[in-house]
Amino acid sequence: MNIFVAKETYPGETRVPILPPAVQKWVKMGASVRVEAGIGNTLCLSDDAYATAGADIVTLEDGLANADLVLRLRKPPISTLAKMKPGAIHASYLEPFQSNDLIQAFAASHISAVSLELIPRTTLAQKMDVLSSQANLAGYVAVILAASRSPKIFPMMSTPAGTIAPARVLIIGAGVAGLQAIATARRLGAVVEAFDTRPVVEEQVKSLGARFVKIDLGETGQTKDGYAKALTPEQLELQRKGLTRHCSNSDIVITTAQVFGRKAPVILTQDMIVGMTPGSIIIDMAVETGGNVEGSRLDEEVEVKGVRLIGLGNLPGRVAYHASQMYSNNLFNFVEHFWNKQESRFELRREDEIIQGCLVTHGGEVVHPSIRGLLAQGKDS
Repeated sequence: MNIFVAKETYPGETRVPILPPAVQKWVKMGASVRVEAGIGNTLCLSDDAYATAGADIVTLEDGLANADLVLRLRKPPISTLAKMKPGAIHASYLEPFQSNDLIQAFAASHISAVSLELIPRTTLAQKMDVLSSQANLAGYVAVILAASRSPKIFPMMSTPAGTIAPARVLIIGAGVAGLQAIATARRLGAVVEAFDTRPVVEEQVKSLGARFVKIDLGETGQTKDGYAKALTPEQLELQRKGLTRHCSNSDIVITTAQVFGRKAPVILTQDMIVGMTPGSIIIDMAVETGGNVEGSRLDEEVEVKGVRLIGLGNLPGRVAYHASQMYSNNLFNFVEHFWNKQESRFELRREDEIIQGCLVTHGGEVVHPSIRGLLAQGKDS
């Protein structure tokens, strides 16, 4: 079976989809692996490194034309689908809820499209969960970024010149990114508070040495995949009121709240921002999906009454080597799980719960129920 891994071309992207060790393991499994020339350039990985691992170095056109399985990092340009053979399988981030034209093009091209964001958050699928692996690193980067911008140090210090109080950090959202942000801020010596709408995460927050902020919002919870459920407008207002005092007492606020497939909720308003001490830092980790912070802008840093709002996108790309290493391992584990050892090929097992969760198109049709429903709504409107 021919596996082809395409070079990432998204502007500013520093991560690469696969590293040589994964290539080497695929070759040992019996796969014929091809990678696009220059695939590792952003990490200073030469084509020779991939060739030594067993890959053939080819052009994009040659790779797509002969591939049974195409792997990428970000979603592909629609124009490249015509270069793939019908019946091929494609797996990468697809942003399926915001990419109607791309999804319809996959179906029209008779390509089986796998959206890696939709891999179920189950114990079995943990090792191939790209969202968790990248969010973990993003949480770390957010804290390092805040520390580099803050006029204050994180740890308490007792010196002959006086005692320096520790920085106060508030993390909003205790998912994978938020928990890593808590852990990183604590390692740097900060006093950390964390808030989440899901009471079930309180124990995890406390285990990392942070104080859990409790706000009575009424009935809340999480989805079967562990995501926080969307709040009502009334609950969001209660949340803002409850967080206002905690924000005003914080040197750094990091927001991580996202609702999968929907625009991120606005958690910090202008009134809350201007109530913070000048010199404070806010990191909006949800800026790529609409933002948690009123006034934050993608890939910009803006100042509001002395408070700096940082809305830089692609935080995992700031630690590109390890982000690529984790994504590469996720891809390898995904392929290995569905590898038919007897026939040396990737087997698209429709009955498997992982494939059921992440397969978007197959056999010329949109097969994922949620995406199919979304497309149908678009046609009816």
